[in-house]
Amino acid sequence: MAKVLATEIRAGNLIEWDKRVWRVLKSYHVHVGGRGGAFMQVEMKDIESGTKTNQRFRTDEKVERAFVESRDFEYLYNDGASYVFMDKETFEQISLPEDLLEGQKEFLLPNTEVQINFHNDRPIGVQLPPTVVLTVTETEPGIKTATATATFKPAKTETGLTVMVPQFVSEGERIKVSTDSGEYMERG
Repeated sequence: MAKVLATEIRAGNLIEWDKRVWRVLKSYHVHVGGRGGAFMQVEMKDIESGTKTNQRFRTDEKVERAFVESRDFEYLYNDGASYVFMDKETFEQISLPEDLLEGQKEFLLPNTEVQINFHNDRPIGVQLPPTVVLTVTETEPGIKTATATATFKPAKTETGLTVMVPQFVSEGERIKVSTDSGEYMERG
């Protein structure tokens, strides 16, 4: 385990505090004049229970960084209650509950390669590829003469994700979508 100074805590880090593992959502340095001194204000979320908290750490305080192991997996299917992934090295299958994939399940198609992060051999999160290619299943008819203008229309994809796309995109077309923002990037 590595200890880091509180001033080195960044958003996205995993830290161990109060016998739990927390994901840092926001971190900023606060300097109070006079006797108060400086501190780091850290907003973090418990990866197990999902509760959020704000914590102040003195700038000279050391915080334990959680050790996270990433392994390559392939998404296979959704069995209704959970999502099934296969380890690409051992071919073992694991099932992850839907709530662990908060905001990510709309980007998963069978055979999508992902990384699953483990802490003490327990899965704590899924890292998606930067982009995915999805098929448009439902949208208003495309306009043949439309060019890449600033007007967009909603399009529903095969995974249920709704993406704002340019007017020229039609049903049945494949589009590339950013997994970070959920925004249309280009035709796939």
